[in-house]
Amino acid sequence: MPVSAILTTNRLLLLETNVSDLDNQLRQLVEEACQHPPGSPDRQKRLTQIIRLVSGKLWKESVPYYQDALQQTWLFFCQNLCEATTGDRYNPNRSTVTTWLNYYLRRRLQDSYIETQKQLTRTASIQVRTSRTGEPDEVVNPVDTLPSDPDIPPILDEVRVWAEADESGELRRIHIEGHPHVTCRELILRRLPPETSWRELSQEFGLTISTLSSFYQRQCLPRLRKFGESQGYI
Repeated sequence: MPVSAILTTNRLLLLETNVSDLDNQLRQLVEEACQHPPGSPDRQKRLTQIIRLVSGKLWKESVPYYQDALQQTWLFFCQNLCEATTGDRYNPNRSTVTTWLNYYLRRRLQDSYIETQKQLTRTASIQVRTSRTGEPDEVVNPVDTLPSDPDIPPILDEVRVWAEADESGELRRIHIEGHPHVTCRELILRRLPPETSWRELSQEFGLTISTLSSFYQRQCLPRLRKFGESQGYI
């Protein structure tokens, strides 16, 4: 066998070994996490370890709604890893944690894409009706009327406490130009589960969804991510 082929084979074997080691480590952490009650420090510690190991291996997409989908995925992870709270409980005999979360994440991305297309269609429809009648008809999204799950896992509860306290005052200072009441603090809190939809925020603040979403992506998420890193969540 040529030397190059031997080296390639060795690299593949090493990669497979590393992947297998990671899967075994994750399986062990899941087993340990689920031995402790929800909200306990021991479970929280292991959830954080799992998040650190998995976060770099999740599906990535350069779309405006990616962070929202990722946030939903981590919520799903916390709620269903050990207990079937909002869906089927994770089954380590069916898939790895990474595969399980990637499947859910890609479904949420697909949902967001469909919702974005609906928003564009509704906006175009309203513009057409406005141009004809002068007064747009109200378009109600039935998804917005569905009740949200009130259960919030400890990780998100800590984020809420951090944002509400805003000890440095930074989250209150950063706001959309010309709209001092639309701050990072306000949007972070409103987008935590059970989140307020972008459509509702748009109507409340009198700003377009794209303006709110862009500000959230540029100014709020980096600060939210920094807090998550400081706490060892990501």
